[in-house]
Amino acid sequence: MIAQKAGGDSQKRTISSGNAELDSRLGGGIPAGSLVLIEGSSGAGKSVLSQQILKGSLAGGNSATLFTTENTVKSLVSQMASIDLDIFDFLLLGKLRAYPIELSHLGDGATTTLLQAMKHEHTRGRDLLIVDSLTPAIAHTNNMLPVLSFFESSKRLCATGMTIIITIHANAVEGEFINPLRSICDAHLALHTEHDGQRLVKTLEVAKIRGAASVTGAIVGFDVEPGWGMRVIPISKARG
Repeated sequence: MIAQKAGGDSQKRTISSGNAELDSRLGGGIPAGSLVLIEGSSGAGKSVLSQQILKGSLAGGNSATLFTTENTVKSLVSQMASIDLDIFDFLLLGKLRAYPIELSHLGDGATTTLLQAMKHEHTRGRDLLIVDSLTPAIAHTNNMLPVLSFFESSKRLCATGMTIIITIHANAVEGEFINPLRSICDAHLALHTEHDGQRLVKTLEVAKIRGAASVTGAIVGFDVEPGWGMRVIPISKARG
């Protein structure tokens, strides 16, 4: 959902996740036109978080495109429906386009090919674009310049008002290279998992959101439950 703040068109719009508790942790929502990096280990919830924001944006009347390296369209629809994030009608109406992609097969040209596809979707006037995930394009490369260029080009697309969300695995990029990517992005959301006895705890760290309506920097716990979706819980409760 994109909400207009009071004060007219000169004010920033925000993308709502459709989850009030989550929005409050995101400083009121993600400002439209942001380049967002969602970073986390395998199973930490990167896809679920991006899907929650996707559904919220679609429910608010916006159009979106999803490039997925982890699902077919059929499995995506089924998986999202299982956590109460049904997108089937949006696909039928053309408000959502979903493209399975195999970036690992494209070698060093993966980011260039993906960027061309993103620019094509931009010409269609999409409000939100999600890449879930970029990891296959960068996991085995020794040349980070094309990756840096990809993020810079994505930022230029965002300058026109389109919001772009990119998910990556936490260990896909070496430490000396990840910081420049984080700096380019307007928002950085870091997902973590940790073991607390017999329990696996998931947390979301809102590292930064430029232009957020309220203070960010929160670390919150969350669960992903069948038929319920992403549910924010107090960090003390998450850690038992």
